[in-house]
Amino acid sequence: MEYSIKTKKAQEFIDITELVRETIKKDKIENGVVVVFVPHTTAGVTINENADPDVIVDILSGLNQAFPVKNGYMHAEGNSHAHIKASIMGSSCYIIVENGELKIGVWQGIYFCEFDGPRNRKVYVYGNTGRL
Repeated sequence: MEYSIKTKKAQEFIDITELVRETIKKDKIENGVVVVFVPHTTAGVTINENADPDVIVDILSGLNQAFPVKNGYMHAEGNSHAHIKASIMGSSCYIIVENGELKIGVWQGIYFCEFDGPRNRKVYVYGNTGRL
């Protein structure tokens, strides 16, 4: 299933856990794996804590310290920091589905990671049924 996301900030994490759950229900996936894929080179996807929003603030702060927006990069578009951050986060993640539910920890959420916004973005979520 394809989802459109309109990001609002230059850098932000958007919790897409419910979109993934929606796909599982719609596609009637009881047991198997769901894949979340982001087809962009300056955005990514990750799984991390969703109970305390300060964790996301800290992750972005740490990434910006390690890979600042301005750092003498060679890329002419001026968004090399976003390419690096997206590469570190990754463009996909796989989550086990068991008994129709995501097999994630109680404090975990699935995040779309914007590093070069605001933009209109896509996220693809596909499930595969099978025996675990």
